[in-house]
Amino acid sequence: MEKNTMIARGRTAEVFAWKDGQVLKLFLAGFPAKQAKHEAWMTEAAHKAGLPVPAVEGIVEVEGRQGIIFERVDGSSMLQLFKSKPWRIGQMARILAELHAKIHLCEMPELAPLKEDLRGAIQGQAELPGETKEAILSHLERLPDGNTVCHGDFHPDNILMSSRGPVVIDWANPRRGDPLADVAASSLLLRLAPLPQFMVGRWLINMSRARFHSAYLKRYLELRPVSQDQIEVWELPLVASRLADNIPEERELILAFVDKALSSQ
Repeated sequence: MEKNTMIARGRTAEVFAWKDGQVLKLFLAGFPAKQAKHEAWMTEAAHKAGLPVPAVEGIVEVEGRQGIIFERVDGSSMLQLFKSKPWRIGQMARILAELHAKIHLCEMPELAPLKEDLRGAIQGQAELPGETKEAILSHLERLPDGNTVCHGDFHPDNILMSSRGPVVIDWANPRRGDPLADVAASSLLLRLAPLPQFMVGRWLINMSRARFHSAYLKRYLELRPVSQDQIEVWELPLVASRLADNIPEERELILAFVDKALSSQ
């Protein structure tokens, strides 16, 4: 494998061109083999369910690192398109919403329940005081269970704009639950996710993200007539559970968000 064939790099993996019509998602050293196999299985299940995802073509080990071979999907990510053609922001936001709503028509009973996952992540956080934890868990219990596919990390950098239409990647942790929880997760990412300091086009994204988020939410609510309040009630447990990802630059933001949310109840 030639290192100069790298296509992309993320927090947990690098993506390389592989054989004809294929790419290799190669996880960083130390990434557990069972998690790589889990992502491959999840992606394959989503593909079989008819969702627009890349086909899984194998699991390999390269230089002691775990990898998944996917079919190659030609096309830029929606985020890259966002930066190169900013005049299409509104159109891309509507496409994102329509794709999200399409995913939320699908059910995959084999997925783990979202609320159970959130509950476990919150209960395991030593940084949250006992009373705070109890208040968040009590809030979570009042929310609906739901039974549809929730991607969990649905944002423009995980959408490839291919000739056959948008394709959704990064099926590491889909869950079964209330689709509005998944919309809330995307809403938080679009509004608040920190961007790398030296990211190309960072200023453009920060300047336009509020407009993009507003257009995405407006279109989703046109397709699924619910209230914005029904989406926002999911933000508290979603943000609190994010502490389990142990991302140092997010810690203070998360704790401040939780304190503010609880004080307003």
